[in-house]
Amino acid sequence: MRDDGTLDDPYAPSSPTADTEDGTSTERTTAASRLRAYARDLTGRRRAQVALATGVVCCLGLTAVVQVRNEDADAATRSGSLSSSELAQRAEQQRASRSLDRTAAPSTSAAPSATASAADPDTSAPARKVAPARPTDPAPVAGLDEDQMENAEAIVRTGRKMGVPRRGLVIAVATAMQESNLYNVASGVLPESQDYPHQGVGWDHDSVGLFQQRSSSGWGPVGRLMDPEFATRQFLSALEQVPGWQRMRLTDAAQAVQVSAYPEHYQQHEWRATRVVDAIVPAGR
Repeated sequence: MRDDGTLDDPYAPSSPTADTEDGTSTERTTAASRLRAYARDLTGRRRAQVALATGVVCCLGLTAVVQVRNEDADAATRSGSLSSSELAQRAEQQRASRSLDRTAAPSTSAAPSATASAADPDTSAPARKVAPARPTDPAPVAGLDEDQMENAEAIVRTGRKMGVPRRGLVIAVATAMQESNLYNVASGVLPESQDYPHQGVGWDHDSVGLFQQRSSSGWGPVGRLMDPEFATRQFLSALEQVPGWQRMRLTDAAQAVQVSAYPEHYQQHEWRATRVVDAIVPAGR
């Protein structure tokens, strides 16, 4: 502080020049310039701070916007996943409902539709046809093997189709027991007969098949006589032409058809033939 009560300008350069009116004016001008420069500098700093703050705020705003968009995208993804899950669940429910339609177990939800179907015959599902159980082949009896039993079944089956009485079935089985031992036999004299399914070869002239029938005697073609069903039809048709055959002894009825050199040999097979027929067709059927 000077003696005149004025403050010294801290920014004023020290000068040995005495205070004059011109000097004082110059000093004031210099001080004002420095003040303005300081003010500009201060204003620039404030603007820089304001700009920095504005940039920070903008960055924070962009970050918030990006976060919000990410959250929206996550929400949309979760919603899409949920929709897919719901669609999968609905598809599973539809499959389950279709499978319930095909099962016999009733459900409470299916009860009304079942009642409606019962009340309205036009909407009811057609009843399923159950195939009849196929009868099982009887086990061989009377000392027969499986091939012999199958041939006996063929004879009985054919006779029943023709409506032949039970007595005729017993006579036919007993006759085949004597003639071929219930095997479908070909002839060594007729090589042609061996071209057909057979279970052995015999040498009794041109006799073939279960009943050893001869094609040369008018029983039929060789190939047909090797068919058990055809051979049976031929025998039973001839038996039915014999007057009173049902009241004859078994051996007499068989001999009337076969005209064998050993007419009494058929009788020995009656009990076995009866047992075989009873095994294939139980009594009362």
